[in-house]
Amino acid sequence: MNSSTTVRTARRRTLRVAAAALTAAAALTLTACSGSDAAGAKPANHSDTAKASVESSGAGSSAGVQGSDAQASAGAKADAKTKADVKTGAAGKQPGGAHAAAAKAASPVRTQRLADGISKAEIYQLGDQHYRAKIVARGSVLATMETKGHDDGLDANDMFVTLTLDGQVHSWMGGGHQGPGTFKLAGGWTAKVTKVGELRYRAQIIGHDGVAATLETNQHDVGLDANGINIVLSSGGVISAHE
Repeated sequence: MNSSTTVRTARRRTLRVAAAALTAAAALTLTACSGSDAAGAKPANHSDTAKASVESSGAGSSAGVQGSDAQASAGAKADAKTKADVKTGAAGKQPGGAHAAAAKAASPVRTQRLADGISKAEIYQLGDQHYRAKIVARGSVLATMETKGHDDGLDANDMFVTLTLDGQVHSWMGGGHQGPGTFKLAGGWTAKVTKVGELRYRAQIIGHDGVAATLETNQHDVGLDANGINIVLSSGGVISAHE
């Protein structure tokens, strides 16, 4: 080989080496860039993933809180409705005894014709040994009698009526004595009538053993069942008895 040929060959080799070097350098640069991008992308991915996780967790927590609030609100409403229903039901209920007593007081246990042939007594039971009698004539209530721990009596224009603790009504016409004074009564009783005030009289009912009972008016007629003898003392001092 001559010298020119040797020089050309050397130049070609140099160019090839340089090209190879450039190719390697480019490959290294690309590799470095790729690694840098990968390295940069990886933290970004972690950050995005964490952010997405936090956001997802936050959304889930928010939804859970909202769901809990909704359930609590629904539960509170249900409790309020239940209490309201219970209250309404309780308000609507009344003891059975009150209903029975009201029904008993609303209608008479019986009606009884009186001695004058015109009037009648409507007898109501209000409780144990507690009775009321309405004296009715031609659709009008003329008087009301009631037992409150004792018998009651009435002078209705010379018709005398008694109402006893057991709800019995007795009536008779006439036989009155105007007090004050001492009078013999049916059944062997004696009545000593005294005036103690305006429309206020007292009658001592005397038997074989002395005073057995005392009647006293206070602007209201009174009555008594004395061993089967019915006695009425009026607020005007008239006393009458009937067996």
